[in-house]
Amino acid sequence: MKEFSAVQAAALAALVEPERFSTGRSNRELHLKDISFHQGSLPAGVIWPVTTEEVSAILAWSYDHDVPATPWGAGTSTEGNPVPTRGGLVVDLTRMNRILAIRPQDLQADVQPGVLRKELNRQCGAHGLFFPPDPGADASIGGMIANNASGVQTVKYGATRDYVMRLTVVLPQGTVIHTGCKAPKSSAGLDLTRLFVGSEGTLGIVTEACLRLTGLPSHVLAATIRFPDLAVASKAVAVMIGSGLGPAALELLPPGLIGLMNREKGLGLPEEPSLFCEFHGISDAHLKETAALAREVCEACGAVGFQYATGEAERKNLWRARHEAWETIHRAHPKNETLIVDAAVPISQYPEMVVFSQELVDRHGVVGYVFGHAGDGNLHVVLVGDPADTQQWRRLEAVNHAIVEQAVRVGGTCTGEHGVGIGKRKFMELEHGESFRLMRQIKDLIDPKGLMNPGKIF
Repeated sequence: MKEFSAVQAAALAALVEPERFSTGRSNRELHLKDISFHQGSLPAGVIWPVTTEEVSAILAWSYDHDVPATPWGAGTSTEGNPVPTRGGLVVDLTRMNRILAIRPQDLQADVQPGVLRKELNRQCGAHGLFFPPDPGADASIGGMIANNASGVQTVKYGATRDYVMRLTVVLPQGTVIHTGCKAPKSSAGLDLTRLFVGSEGTLGIVTEACLRLTGLPSHVLAATIRFPDLAVASKAVAVMIGSGLGPAALELLPPGLIGLMNREKGLGLPEEPSLFCEFHGISDAHLKETAALAREVCEACGAVGFQYATGEAERKNLWRARHEAWETIHRAHPKNETLIVDAAVPISQYPEMVVFSQELVDRHGVVGYVFGHAGDGNLHVVLVGDPADTQQWRRLEAVNHAIVEQAVRVGGTCTGEHGVGIGKRKFMELEHGESFRLMRQIKDLIDPKGLMNPGKIF
């Protein structure tokens, strides 16, 4: 669908306040792509609901008129997850951005999907609480739920699905359902909440979520640990995890990426294979004791340097640089795009995956940065090239495919946190086999016309 007729446009405009529906080309083009290289199909219009009732009316109309509907959050995804593939209607949820309630006594917050992660944590912080999943980008909560986002603190706190207790969801035909409950646990039937977490808007649109919160750590310590090569550094990860030291974050960074970060941020870090660690504790004394034990463990694994700091400014600078790694790589290679590998494997397989990936990058002669959330086995390889150079891009795709195949072979996944979107669809049957057909059947049952965020996952 390229354009709405005058009658269709008038009907959609009547479902919301007139200024919250647009067929203007500039608004449509703003919803044509996320931060990835994936290009979508220009939507016929964009609509901004503010209530569950409006979303229900919009989806009911879309279903009745066979119009594809694509939910849109903050647009920070990396696999084309919110990009319209068949035109139609983009349902932009950014104005559904109210924090409905924070209940400190229950360690819970009720939010609309357009609430941004940093704003939620700013308000929760006044109660000594926070929502731990941290993908780096200031993503919307709805987008994080759709992708089951995680990030640097997953090793200690878990992913988004671990914090979603109850959802209000509008199904493709406009039906509103509620899943889960606000009690700490339940054994009442199938876990429909988890069905929608990670479904990327292909089964419906989340319009409200009850989230579990946790207490802010009272003391934090960050450490940088240097190693002679990536293989030794990655082997130390399994030892650190098995030691019981409980790092809150454990990141692997290669010398090339540290060099880019130094030049852009002026960090002055030694350009050697490194682990960035963070520990949360109840006192400075406890953290310094933990750091001393971590140093012993890492030096026994071959570490050649260990530095730590508890100063807030220094820690924030370090993690800001890590969070902005993708942007740093992008700026270092202007006029190029990035193809991001997001495989995850069992911790025991992580060292071999790091070596395997680096050797692939070197053998194919491509530009690639091997790093990741080492503490939970999540490997990122950011491959850089020009999609217009078909021969070069084919080499990047070959590296990507080989890494994913190896990850699945050892019991891992094609995507640890970025979601499937457009970019990882080709790996779904490889990873899931017969169970992927069951997923397809569930999709067809809930969305028989295939109108909800078409072209994603399936």
